[in-house]
Amino acid sequence: MNGLPAMMTVTDAAAMRVKAMLDGRGKPSVGVRIGVRTKGCSGMSYTLEFADEKNDFDEVLEDKGVTILIDPKATMFIIGTEMDYVVDKLESGFVFSNPNEKGRCGCGESFHV
Repeated sequence: MNGLPAMMTVTDAAAMRVKAMLDGRGKPSVGVRIGVRTKGCSGMSYTLEFADEKNDFDEVLEDKGVTILIDPKATMFIIGTEMDYVVDKLESGFVFSNPNEKGRCGCGESFHV
C-alpha cells in the first residue's frame, strides 16, 4: 500500500443496487458514472448516471463486480468517499460518505469541501 486513500469504495449494498440498475436498463452499459455538480444551498451534489462508454479521462473503479467511472471534474472532490445504498422506512437511495466534506446542507441534498 502506498498510504494514499482509495479513490472511492463501494459497499456490497451499493454494488448490488448498481448491478440491479444495469440489469434493468434494457441496453448494454459500461457501468455508472459518478460526478458532482453545482446545486443546493451548500454548493455541490453528487450525480449518478448510466455510462454507455468510458471517456478518455474517467477514473475507473472496478469493485464487487461493478464498474464505476468517475468524472475527472469530480475526482478531487470524492477521494476517499464510500458509496453505499440505504433503504429505510421513508426513503431509499445512494449515500456518499465523504471524508473531505466540510459541511452539508440541512436537507442533505448538497455538500461543500
